[in-house]
Amino acid sequence: MTSSSDKAALESGLDLTPRFDANGLITAVVTDAANGDLLMVAHMNAEALRLTIESGDAWYWSRSRGELWRKGATSGHVQKVTDLRIDCDQDAVWLKVEQTGPACHTGAHSCFYRAVRSPSGKLERVA
Repeated sequence: MTSSSDKAALESGLDLTPRFDANGLITAVVTDAANGDLLMVAHMNAEALRLTIESGDAWYWSRSRGELWRKGATSGHVQKVTDLRIDCDQDAVWLKVEQTGPACHTGAHSCFYRAVRSPSGKLERVA
């Protein structure tokens, strides 16, 4: 159980103490530093977060491949981190990045290239 002083320190303190989930991951929300576009949502383990902070390049944990990866290592579509923030209870991070090329593995600018615009739930492609 977390005491109220621990909670206050977590929420208002200046120590980075990320709270990883049961799988050792933290959610990373990634936006374009230039225009604010939401590019992708990914996951980081402790090593990916450390490497991101130390290198300035975005590193993630691939749940599907079960491995650490630096964004753009094979595609060349790298992400240079300009700002890294952590939320109030330190269980999610927000990366503002300078994106080279598309962010999505499909070649789309953003991984969020479809929208639900009707009650039927049918998807519509958006820019």
